[in-house]
Amino acid sequence: MPAPSPYRGDFPILERRIQGYPLAYLDNAATTQKPRAVINALSSYYERHNANVHRGVHTLAEEASALYEEARATLARFLGAPSPRQIIFTRGTTDALNLVAAGWARPRLKPGDEILVTRMEHHSNLVPWQMAARERGATLRFAGITAEGTLDRESFASQLSGRTRIVAISHVSNVLGTINPARELIALAHAAGARVVLDAAQSAGHLRLDVRDLDCDFLALSGHKMYGPTGIGVLYGKADCLEEMQPVQGGGGMIEWVEEQEAAWAPIPARFEAGTPNIAGAHALAAAAEYLRPRLEPAQQWEAGLTAYALERLAAVPALQLYGPRDPARRAGVFSFNLPGLHPHDVAEVLDGYGLALRAGHHCCQVLMRSLGVTATLRASLALYSDSGELDRLAEGLSTARKALSA
Repeated sequence: MPAPSPYRGDFPILERRIQGYPLAYLDNAATTQKPRAVINALSSYYERHNANVHRGVHTLAEEASALYEEARATLARFLGAPSPRQIIFTRGTTDALNLVAAGWARPRLKPGDEILVTRMEHHSNLVPWQMAARERGATLRFAGITAEGTLDRESFASQLSGRTRIVAISHVSNVLGTINPARELIALAHAAGARVVLDAAQSAGHLRLDVRDLDCDFLALSGHKMYGPTGIGVLYGKADCLEEMQPVQGGGGMIEWVEEQEAAWAPIPARFEAGTPNIAGAHALAAAAEYLRPRLEPAQQWEAGLTAYALERLAAVPALQLYGPRDPARRAGVFSFNLPGLHPHDVAEVLDGYGLALRAGHHCCQVLMRSLGVTATLRASLALYSDSGELDRLAEGLSTARKALSA
């Protein structure tokens, strides 16, 4: 496999050395690094165009408004959405999922209704549904996972019924790396009469997404996990779903008119974007989408090769316990593992001494951790700038950490 990555030079932070070693950033499931194109977009906005949107007629206000709406159109193209009106800017995946739970689900759920999630969900795609179910008297159900770490399709299908109103699933697990068969699961849920919310936080920067092909009713993503800035994300929704959804925040920009005792909402998507939005973040997220668009297929192939290589190198580390599918075709470049008898945080600290940046903890997936019989894991996650040399260093670092911490 060639090394280094052909994309590495686009990311200035990767020029850093940590503890004397070139930075090997393997914490991409938590957040990705930013290419110059994104950094330049943020800088350019504040240097040349900074103003509030949709309220002014002066030159800067019109420029800022145009950039903001151009960003919406760019994200619509990136996701294959029929219209920019179906793109709502949020603070991220968590904010987007909470908006659906509060604005669409809560007004419709009744006692006896059911919400189906999976045991591999991030807390962002679980806790909002717990809150909605508790408030409305609905029941939360869980589709199980197999011993291999894939979704148990029989468990999923068997729990769909005429009472299922919402199905909320992750496209790619942030712990197991499992790529769920989203289109198949969405079709099953629709056949049962349920609406589907797809958490694409871990897939948006790695897989080609087409919301029309997937046929999901809602899709949420975070900019910072697809090489964009923090504090910006997207909620896509089918037009009829968004028209049915109630705003959950009131204020400027989301109204058609206001009188003393009542108000009328602006058309979508404005009704869901109260107050001053993250204009610079939306502009930079569009730059990330434009950076990714021509690179996504070759980068996907690059990451697929690295995923297979990572499985091979991790398998060679003595005693290492890996969670998730062993077939590289069924997973993305996210690897959770443990060295028995060693705490993940201790191992991560040793690895940091070799310039290796990994995550250690429960990864906001405590239900999944209990299913795996652990409280925490180490996690290495790849991006298009990762390369085989970093994976070699990781395998060597893990072997060194095992010996040092077991002594």
